[in-house]
Amino acid sequence: MLRASSWTRSLAPAELERVARETIVRDLPVGVPVCRKGETVEHWIGLVDGLVKMTSVSPEGKTMTFTGVTSGGWFGEGSLLRDRHRRYDVVTLRESRVAYMPSATFHWLLDSNIGFNRFLLIQLNERLAQFIAMVEHERLLEPDARVARSLAGLFNPLLYPDQATDLQLSQEELGYLCGVSRQRVNQALQRLEKAGLLKVDYGRIRIVDLDGLRSFTG
Repeated sequence: MLRASSWTRSLAPAELERVARETIVRDLPVGVPVCRKGETVEHWIGLVDGLVKMTSVSPEGKTMTFTGVTSGGWFGEGSLLRDRHRRYDVVTLRESRVAYMPSATFHWLLDSNIGFNRFLLIQLNERLAQFIAMVEHERLLEPDARVARSLAGLFNPLLYPDQATDLQLSQEELGYLCGVSRQRVNQALQRLEKAGLLKVDYGRIRIVDLDGLRSFTG
C-alpha cells in the first residue's frame, strides 16, 4: 500500500524504509472501531483494504455519518495538524486491513518532505470539497440523487486511488454512508440501474457511467 500511495513517490528510499518500519498494520473484523471519538490523536490512518465509515453519535443517540473511506484512502491528517482529540468515530463496515502511521512519523515527513506537504494540501482541499458537496446534496437533492452522488464520491481518484470499477458494497452499507434507509437505497439503485448508470449484483455494485452518477439530479 505504501508504494502504491501517491505521497510516497516523493520519498527517498531511506525515508520510505523508515515509514514502512514505523507503520503498523492491523486486521479488524466488521463493526469494530478503527479509532474513537474523544481519544488522543496518535496516528495517521490508511485503509489497505476494506471499507470504513466516519461517524458521530450525539448524547441523545442520534447517529450522523460523515463519509466512507475505501481501499487506498488515508484520513486523520486534520486531527493531527490540530493536535487535538479526535472528533469522530471510524468503524469498519466489513473486515478491513488498516495501517497506522505514528504521529511522530507523520510530523517528521511534514517537516522534511515538500512532496508530502503538497499531497496533504491536495488531500485537505479534496476533503473540504467532499464535505461541502455532502451538505449541498443533503439539503437540495432527493434520495435517489443522494445515493448516486454518494456512490460517485467513493471514486474520487485522489482520496481513494485503489478503488476499482466494481464496488463491493451492500445496500445496507450504502444506506449508512448516504443517510438513507436500506429500502430507499434499493429503490434508488433500481432507478439508477434502469438509467444505465450502474449494475447491481448481490453485495456488489458495478459502475457503468461514473460521470452520469456525478451529475444525476433525479
